[in-house]
Amino acid sequence: MADVMSLVEESVGISPDIQVQIIKSIMVILIMTILYTLIRRLLYKAIDNTKTYYKTKKITSYIMVLFSALIIGRVWFKGVQSLTTFIGLFSAGIAIAMKDLVMNVAGWLFILSRQPFRVGDRIEIDSISGDVIDIKMFDFTLMEIGNWIKADQSTGRLVSIPNRYIFNNALFNYNQGMEYVWNEIQIVLTFNSNWKKAKDILEEIATKNGEKISEKAEQSIQEASKKFMIFDANVKPVVYTSTNENGIVFNIRYMSYYKNRRGLKQKIWEEILSAVAKNDDIEFAYNTQMIYQRKSPKNNEEV
Repeated sequence: MADVMSLVEESVGISPDIQVQIIKSIMVILIMTILYTLIRRLLYKAIDNTKTYYKTKKITSYIMVLFSALIIGRVWFKGVQSLTTFIGLFSAGIAIAMKDLVMNVAGWLFILSRQPFRVGDRIEIDSISGDVIDIKMFDFTLMEIGNWIKADQSTGRLVSIPNRYIFNNALFNYNQGMEYVWNEIQIVLTFNSNWKKAKDILEEIATKNGEKISEKAEQSIQEASKKFMIFDANVKPVVYTSTNENGIVFNIRYMSYYKNRRGLKQKIWEEILSAVAKNDDIEFAYNTQMIYQRKSPKNNEEV
């Protein structure tokens, strides 16, 4: 056995003591992994509430990781006489082989301490949008929204993003501080339409659907201003008027709860369609740059 250890030492340049510490560390990791798996299964059977189970499972995983680190640290500090040597070897290995892993752990610690987002938040990072459903040591998971779905609704796909992305990508949080976002609907009417009457109708519809939301948005802004430098803003619905080559353009700008943009937009559109149908002097405009050809029924000639 001594000859084998000597041969290994000569071939890889690692002393027998350090080899023993490596084996012990691997054993600790395997044992703790098995133990955590058993505990997780017991928790799954004992806890019915999904949120309680999730939080308990996460806390348990953090405790197991911390406990494993303490045991492995004790093994290495006991086996390596020089703390400086241990730190040097450890740092060199980390810098060369585990850069991404270390950055992911650093990102995890940053997320836990600074909380740029939490489980349940809707975020966008690296052009990927979704609801945060899990935060782990090396990555976090989103339930994707948008993409080929033409609204802020789930696609059904889960996206795992490395924690290190938090350091080098812009992060958009839909609901941190305030949970209301601006949305717009554009309506184009013909130039012959009674635009003043139409604008009054649109303002009435926007105010009716957005008044209560505006009050909640004002409260949300006041709460957010305690943490961020947010100044008072006009959150009342407004209708802007302009024109283009097709007709008179109205842009309805209103606030919406970030998870209900599509539902509120549908409600407003249905009321607009009903109102236009009741008024003969208001017509939707459309792009007329299309060429239609018809043939004369008598001589079969194009006219």
